[in-house]
Amino acid sequence: MGNTSNDMGSNVTAVAVAELPGLNTLGISLARIDFAPRGINPPHTHPRATEILIVIEGRLLAGFVTSNPENRLITKVLVKGDVFVFPQGLIHFQKNLGKGHAIAIAGLSSQNPGVITIANAMFGSNPDIVGDVLEKAFQVDIKVVHQIQSKF
Repeated sequence: MGNTSNDMGSNVTAVAVAELPGLNTLGISLARIDFAPRGINPPHTHPRATEILIVIEGRLLAGFVTSNPENRLITKVLVKGDVFVFPQGLIHFQKNLGKGHAIAIAGLSSQNPGVITIANAMFGSNPDIVGDVLEKAFQVDIKVVHQIQSKF
């Protein structure tokens, strides 16, 4: 089991071409996601892969947001044995709804799917994205932007 004693309460163990060179040219990879009670796999995207998630243990809320202009949230509560698909490039997440640990396995349609965690990318870039850009994009006060950036 992965170490879930972090701010997110989750741990992703990737098995892509970097970890297993034998995947080179095969177009597939895997990830094991361990969740503490109420843990999340925060909103993120895979720019080069569709993901299929299989719940091995626990009860998860899984969801993704469709692309502009609808930005429709699609969610489903999953239990052991359930499967959910996240289309390539769309922002998605999972949350453990249970009081115990949860485990899921993700299959991805690329040997190198990439991962962009939304909050990290927006507020933790190096160097920082200019504050007034985020202020306007998120429609919040610049102080809120700086407060969030300080956490990253």
